[in-house]
Formats: sequence, structure tokens, C-alpha cells
Amino acid sequence: MKNYKITLSYDGTDYCGWQVQPRLRTIQGTLQETLARLGGREICVHGAGRTDAGVHAMGQTANFKAELKLGDTELFKAMNAILPADIRVLSLETAPPGFHSRRNARAKTYRYRIVTASAISPFDLRFALHHPYPLPIKRLRDAARLFVRTGDFSGFSSNKDRSPVRHVTRSEWQKKGDELIYTIQADGFLRYMVRTIVGTLLEVGRGRIPVDRIEEIFARGERTADSPTAPAKGLCLVKIDY
Repeated sequence: MKNYKITLSYDGTDYCGWQVQPRLRTIQGTLQETLARLGGREICVHGAGRTDAGVHAMGQTANFKAELKLGDTELFKAMNAILPADIRVLSLETAPPGFHSRRNARAKTYRYRIVTASAISPFDLRFALHHPYPLPIKRLRDAARLFVRTGDFSGFSSNKDRSPVRHVTRSEWQKKGDELIYTIQADGFLRYMVRTIVGTLLEVGRGRIPVDRIEEIFARGERTADSPTAPAKGLCLVKIDY
């Protein structure tokens, strides 16, 4: 069997997340159905990031092991011919036998987009949160820096993980006209972690909680109303580093 490594881009709006779920449309499930048509049997696809329902990806990485008659170029073309238009395979290559897209990942980068204009373009509607109110960029940046650490992120997650410690190396905001873009990079993320961090930062930006409340949430280790979950539509998995 060959071990295939693929890089994917997808619009997650109409999917119930990455992971296969009974009777629900998912990214992983759609990929496996496509490969089953090409290979004649079930083929398991492993993703580097288990994106939530409605979350998008520009550079998701996945791998699968299969014995197929198609060459790499033919397989690449065949997958894109069968897959729905909102999922694209950007690249396909043969990986070493021991490569695993999730276990071998060194860092993951996510991006969250917020449009603060009075009206949002229909071309951004599925991919950005519309928040037509002022958000002080300095306050957002001061708060974002507090997440660059190695620590227990249980207070910014929706589940209890056996290993809740994560190493965040980048947490910053950029302002481009009427758009605010939040970028975060870490060795891994807990469930809903990025969206909860964004939700907390928005509470700071709106003036509903002070910046120093973030340290209190870290110390408490439990989620509260001060750390809500931001909508999925603004979040995108940008890239996986190996």
C-alpha cells in the first residue's frame, strides 16, 4: 500500500465538520466516499485538524493508505472530478510509510476574519463574522498577547482533555480597512479553543470584560460567560507545519 499525503481547501459552511458522523455530511466522509468510488473499497482518511461544523480550510492536510491502480497525477485529477466543488485537493504526493498527518504535525495556524463595515459584501458573508461596531485594535492586541504561552487552556475549551496544555507561539491582530484578522498558531488546539479565544477577545474589545480577566480565566481553568464561542463562519485553518 502507498501512503498518500494531500493538501485540501474547503468551504465548510454546508458540512457538519471534518469527522465522520452517521447520516451527516462531513469533509472526511465525503473524501472517503470519493476514494471508495475510485478504489472499490473503504479507505480511511486521517486529517491533521478536526475542524468544527462550518469552519473552513485553506491548507488542511490529510493522509490515507491505499492500493490503487491510478498514478498520482491521475488520482489527483480523479478526486477533484468526483468531489463537490466546495472541496478541492490542492496537491497530492506519496508520503513515507510512517507519515501521519495529525501525529507528525508540528504546528497549526488558524485565522479568524471580522468585518466591521456597516454592510458586509455577499462575497464575504460565508467566510467572515459581520460585527458593524467599533472594536479598539490596541485593546484587542493587548489581550491577544496574553495567549502566547505554554499553559492549560481548559478555560478556553468546550471539553475536558486529558492533556489540556498547549504551546501557543503566535496570537495577533491585523487591521486591513474595515476588516480585522486574528491569527493564532500552536502545536495543537483543544475543541472550540480558537473560537472561544476569539469570543473572549471580542468581549474585551466590546468593553464587557477587562483585559486582566483573561488571566483569571486561565487560573480558574473553567469556562464562564466571559469566554463565549465565536461563530464558526469566520474561522479558517490556514496551514499545517511539519
